[in-house]
This record gives sequence, structure tokens and C-alpha cells, in this order.
Amino acid sequence: MDTKKFITGTLVGGIAYFILGYLFYGLLLEGFFEANAGSAADAGRQPEDIVWWALILGNFAFAALITYIFVKWAHISTFKGGLKAGAVIGLLMALSMDLIMYATNNLMSLTGVVVDVIVATLLSAIIGGVIGAVLHAKPQGEPAAA
Repeated sequence: MDTKKFITGTLVGGIAYFILGYLFYGLLLEGFFEANAGSAADAGRQPEDIVWWALILGNFAFAALITYIFVKWAHISTFKGGLKAGAVIGLLMALSMDLIMYATNNLMSLTGVVVDVIVATLLSAIIGGVIGAVLHAKPQGEPAAA
């Protein structure tokens, strides 16, 4: 496996995931998810209580998973290929995790679950596209393909 590509994809993807997650979940949809919380609504942390190291590490872990799949198995190195594969991976991961969480606890309404799956799929598609584009980039000094 190309370690440099893996590290680059993970770093760029993790940063993009953190920023997009903040925009979607922290700004655009914060009120929606508050309104669609289950009876365990107080289980979430307030912004001042967020465990930042864990949030950041989780973003980079997801980016590492996507990058690993792209580099090691799927050989994806385009924005379009990354967008498609990221969407599928995100959809299946979010659907599995959100449905299991919905079945076993009361953190979110079913409407919240559906919207979360859609948002997670969109975010994963964008992250996959970004990672695919980064993996496609040629190192400086390397001649372009004819």
C-alpha cells in the first residue's frame, strides 16, 4: 500500500469531514436534531462539554477507513469514483448504525434517523470525492500522463 497516499487521504479527508460535520450538524441541522431527539434528549453534550480529541480522532478514523478502502482494495483515485464509493459506504454504515441505535435506545426519532442517514450519506460522498481527488493528484516533479 502507498503509505504517503494513505496518510494524505486520511489527513485531507479527516479535515474535510470535521469541517462539513460542523457545518451540517453543528450549524444547519442543529435545531432539527434537537426537535427530533428521543426521550434521551439530554444524553448529548453541550458545545462547551464536547470531548474534542475524541471527535477529531473519530473524523480521522472515518477518513482513514475510506482512504484504506480506496488505496488498498478499490484503487479509486478520482473525485467521481470517490463520490460514488463514499456515498455507498456512508449509506451502509449510517443505515446500519442508525437503525441499530434506533432499535436499542431512545436518542432520536425515526424522522431523525432517516435524515441522519441522508446527511451521513451526503457527507460521506463528499469526503469520498475529496479523498479520491487527493489520491489522483500527481506528486510534484512527476510527469503528467500522456
